[in-house]
Amino acid sequence: MTRLAVALLCLALSPALVSAQDSLWEKYMAAGAESYGKGQLAEAEKMWLAARKEAESSFGPDDIRLAATLTNLAELYRRQGKYPQAGWLLRRALGITKKAKGSHHPQVASIVNNLGTLYATTGRMDAAERMFRRALILRERTLGPDSLEVASSLDNLALLYHDEDHFQDAVQLHRRALAIRERALGPSHPGVTVSLTHLASLYTDLGRYAEAEPLYRRILTIRQSALGQDHPDVAAALDALAELYRKQGKFALAEPLYKQSLAIKEKALGAENPGLVPTLNEAALFYQAQGKYADAEPLYRRALTINEKTFGPNDPELAKSLNSLAELCRKESKFGEAESLYKRALAIGEKSYGANHPEVASLLENYAVLLHQMGREQEAAPLEARARAIRSNGSGN
Repeated sequence: MTRLAVALLCLALSPALVSAQDSLWEKYMAAGAESYGKGQLAEAEKMWLAARKEAESSFGPDDIRLAATLTNLAELYRRQGKYPQAGWLLRRALGITKKAKGSHHPQVASIVNNLGTLYATTGRMDAAERMFRRALILRERTLGPDSLEVASSLDNLALLYHDEDHFQDAVQLHRRALAIRERALGPSHPGVTVSLTHLASLYTDLGRYAEAEPLYRRILTIRQSALGQDHPDVAAALDALAELYRKQGKFALAEPLYKQSLAIKEKALGAENPGLVPTLNEAALFYQAQGKYADAEPLYRRALTINEKTFGPNDPELAKSLNSLAELCRKESKFGEAESLYKRALAIGEKSYGANHPEVASLLENYAVLLHQMGREQEAAPLEARARAIRSNGSGN
């Protein structure tokens, strides 16, 4: 559910309302947003905690500026896998905002949307759908049916349906969101590529490659024209097109795109930025699919190092990196290292997602496959049984 759109809030205040305290609060909020955008989560937390303290002391416990600060902190904690803290902050922010602005204000819709994202992240799909639908209705009523916020809500709801295999519903919602973005921004605006990317990804997952490819190429053309050849968003478009070719077995077309993407990101972001991780993982998967394990391994290890340095030892993204490297080690018959990596990934997954989340089930299944390969069937059986129980429960945590 990392594709879901969330709203970071930094309220625009009229000049007549801006005081010295307002200015300091705004500086903390802006500095936090800048750090968050760079993947510097510890620094973002420091700034937003300072903003929270400033808002509470200067404006009081029911001020809308405090609600905005709590909303941003909640998204940071969701990103770090601190789900109970994120939920508490969002609910408090929602209460403050309703009291200050009324139940039908656009900022209420933004917080409701973020609650939906939190629920989806933790596997509570029914609750997530209710929140996304509520946010969509609020935005349609308060902002109009053709607002970009409505397009964002449509895309979020479609992504939820995509993950639940309700593909036709997802296609219709993404198309409606795309039409809104094209009307509001123009067909060649980079903002249009948000819905284009979701729709192309959906077609790719359905195996409708002939429909996906022109969308990916349109995305690439729009971004190159609007942003320049060396922008990280151009690199992301190259990644997506390369991934499409990889899935079709068109390896000769995919490989130069991965290399071009990684070069752009390294130049734009630096060698240790978390923005490199998707390209590293996808390039590693590309080589792994061809049995070129020696080429894949250093890419997975580099992604793991970046994630650990950026997010710390207990982040969900780290669990994904550990699982990817463990899978490769298993294929290379490096069973001892693979087992160590699976155990660490499982511990992080259970702590981050909860013991009964579908992501945990996947980790259990992968670890069980390794144990079978090692001839340890008796140890694999309880892992498989636990994974089946999680899957049969369906809703996750």
